[in-house]
Amino acid sequence: MKRLGTALIGCGAIAAVHLQAIAKLGLADLKAVVDTDETAGRRTAHQYGCDYYADYRNMLKRSDIDVIHVCTGHYLHAPMTVDALAADKHVLTEKPMAENKASARTMLEAAAKHTSVQLGVIFQNRYNPASVRMKQAIDSGELGKLLCMKGIVTWHRSPQYYETEWKGRWATEGGGVLINQAIHTLDLLQWFGGEIESIKGSISTDALEGVIEVEDSAHAHLVFASGATAVFYATNAYGVNSPVEVELVFEQGRLHLLGDTLYLHRNGTSTVLSEPVPNDLGEKSYWGVSHGYQIRDFYEHVLEGRPYPLNGPEGYKALRLVTDIYESSRSGQRIRYTSP
Repeated sequence: MKRLGTALIGCGAIAAVHLQAIAKLGLADLKAVVDTDETAGRRTAHQYGCDYYADYRNMLKRSDIDVIHVCTGHYLHAPMTVDALAADKHVLTEKPMAENKASARTMLEAAAKHTSVQLGVIFQNRYNPASVRMKQAIDSGELGKLLCMKGIVTWHRSPQYYETEWKGRWATEGGGVLINQAIHTLDLLQWFGGEIESIKGSISTDALEGVIEVEDSAHAHLVFASGATAVFYATNAYGVNSPVEVELVFEQGRLHLLGDTLYLHRNGTSTVLSEPVPNDLGEKSYWGVSHGYQIRDFYEHVLEGRPYPLNGPEGYKALRLVTDIYESSRSGQRIRYTSP
């Protein structure tokens, strides 16, 4: 099978997860990394044996690069993706796809225009074994109709976490706990629940007031077209990063995900359906191992010429939810989904 030439933009914390996955693929050769921080960029290039660029636009001129990984601040996702697609490069961008809906739509328009290449959005938790099993239970109907769901994220972010040029600001991060940390859980809820009828939510800044201009806590209530409902709560104001909790209640049982362990509660008995897959990410262990699964899936779709399902429109759904919670909080009104 052909090997693809690859480059990565943004040598921050998440970059290592992408680069390690690329190295293990056997489907790609890393050609370059890009970062405006020359020290970080050159160190990463030396570690992975590739070229370094300070300006991503110079890297895009190379004909031996087929795929671009965008791992930068949220506000840079859209312009970099649009430029890469125009340069005939496939793009796999970290979540959220952009800092707001308007920027995300420029990416959707570029992907629709440049049909010879593909745009993928990282939501690696969809590839977790437990998530796959939960989706299977919904699609198969093995537990009857899905009635309701809940998603709870209680994590911790210190003031020092926001000592960067872009985090904690509406213009560059696009929000706080919702758009950066809890978007994964929101994405799972909408992936499980299907078409959304309405959402109402509220945000606040409880522990980081005076440190950030965005929210550190949020809650929401979702109604799905199927009749199912969901409640959601997320905060960065907890004292530790505790395991994410997702519960799905069906007519004939209940699936309870705590961290990466999935339990089935049915007829008075509990069964473990899925257990955590060990990783070596240390304090970032909550990222899980599924970046590698998603990256491999993206590359296989590109190499085989198949449309990648977690594409721009699919990635846009979670961003829309996040921004609609912000709008609902500002207006005090429920957002109804009559059109995209």
